[in-house]
Formats: sequence, structure tokens, C-alpha cells
Amino acid sequence: MDIMERIKQAIESNPVILFMKGTPEFPQCGFSSRSSQALTACGAEFAYVNVLADPEVRENLHRYADWPTFPQLYINGELVGGCDIIMELYENGELKQMVEAAS
Repeated sequence: MDIMERIKQAIESNPVILFMKGTPEFPQCGFSSRSSQALTACGAEFAYVNVLADPEVRENLHRYADWPTFPQLYINGELVGGCDIIMELYENGELKQMVEAAS
């Protein structure tokens, strides 16, 4: 399967998915750590892709939605954004509403 198809399938198959460095249990960067902690604090069930374990995804995800950095959060197939946006949504209560609506 083409890498862009794999990325698309992962996003469309999961209501909430975080492309991150590491895993929620063992994040490999501070931004990924804060993002996964915010989702967990919202009670969200979310899928994740460790981009460090899949270099092909890491090299091509930025082309999928024209977003250059990690982590990247998608809810219902739409790019929400990276860590700064995730944290802003978390702090104002919108992230919890978004993940609850997606579940």
C-alpha cells in the first residue's frame, strides 16, 4: 500500500489519532508528551502512530495535510493541529468537547 494511502487509512479508521514521537506511555519529545497527556486528561480514547518507529510516515505525513511538525492530532479525519493548538483547546475546554463528540 502506498504511504499516503496508509496515512489516509489510519486517519479515517480512528475517530481520534495522534501522530507523535514515541508512545503515550513513553513519549520521546516534550510536545508529544504534553499532547498525549492533554488527550488522556480529557478521557479520550485515541489511537497513535509512533513516527519514530515508522520512518516512512515520519517523512511523508507533512505532505498529507501540509503541517510540518509533530505531533499532529486528527479528529474525525480533520487535522486539528500540533501541540500549541492542542494545549490551547485543552485549556479552554474545547478539546474535551471535540473528543467526546468524536467518540
